[in-house]
Amino acid sequence: MSETTGASYAAASYKTAGVDIEAGDRAVELMKEWVKKTQRPEVLGGLGGFAGLFDASALKRYERPLLASATDGVGTKVDLARRLGVYDTIGHDLVAMVMDDIVVCGAEPLFMTDYICVGKVHPERVAAIVKGIAEGCVLAGCALVGGETAEHPGLLGPDDFDVAGAGTGVVEADRLLGADRIRTGDAVIAMAASGLHSNGYSLVRHVLFDRAGLKLDQHVAEFGRTLGEELLEPTKIYSLDCLALTRTTDVHAFSHITGGGLAANLARVIPDGLHAIVDRATWTPAPVFDLVGTTGQVDRLELEKTLNMGVGMIAIVPEDSTDVALATLADRGVEAWVAGEITDRGDHETGAALVGDYA
Repeated sequence: MSETTGASYAAASYKTAGVDIEAGDRAVELMKEWVKKTQRPEVLGGLGGFAGLFDASALKRYERPLLASATDGVGTKVDLARRLGVYDTIGHDLVAMVMDDIVVCGAEPLFMTDYICVGKVHPERVAAIVKGIAEGCVLAGCALVGGETAEHPGLLGPDDFDVAGAGTGVVEADRLLGADRIRTGDAVIAMAASGLHSNGYSLVRHVLFDRAGLKLDQHVAEFGRTLGEELLEPTKIYSLDCLALTRTTDVHAFSHITGGGLAANLARVIPDGLHAIVDRATWTPAPVFDLVGTTGQVDRLELEKTLNMGVGMIAIVPEDSTDVALATLADRGVEAWVAGEITDRGDHETGAALVGDYA
């Protein structure tokens, strides 16, 4: 080994390499109160263990319990949260992306874990992110049983971060929802989205910022607030609303409208030989969708392949159950409407299609 010459160096440590263990510990202390708010009776232990514990004996009430699992992130929407310095809403998006996938099969959300990756641990910022995740878990009816905060200096900038999560739910085998339950004549019920939700932000950012040069802090009259506030609107969490429908109606299937748009996601639950027809005239997309389309000269089909266009969740129910289904959702404050029906496939090549023009 050659001798070191010229400069003198202080003793190296994890902290000088960019990882601050004390800051991580502080973040854990700050987030504990929020995680506690998500607890269910089945959760054992507290935050800080190596693994989250959930008492599976609670599943004994099921004849044949099927566990449902899902994992997801929030995508490039996190960049807007970073730029706006707003960290306590992005967790709602994360819970929605995971738990609303789980409820599609009729499963009750049970618990979730999160993963937060940062360039530098800012304890209050990490705690704010976890606060949003915890609030989302309460809205979804699940527990936040654990997670991980990882500091990656050199790979991420000091203010950069990303979030991901995984969740588990349970459904009775004979109550499993899906394509095999759907019949000709079923009604397609749409549930309104709260906005863009958490998909298509690469297109949105490219159109609004790279091409049009819009600013996050500029007020947009059609929104009644700033552009940043509109774009950061949290994803609506439908889990408990969907479970309420399973108790009041004979729901056949759900479809969570995320990346790929309404038609593509709806087609995933339509059986061979049948087709879902959705009439655009039954609703008017919120102004943010028109802003993206008009500003970027994005044609309608491209928008519909990328964005939810104002529909965040679909329920497919027997035609004679539509009134009860709509009343159940209205009682829960969910805007919903009959958007279409299930028909024979006919000459259609795909399992779902949008027809007509928006109202």
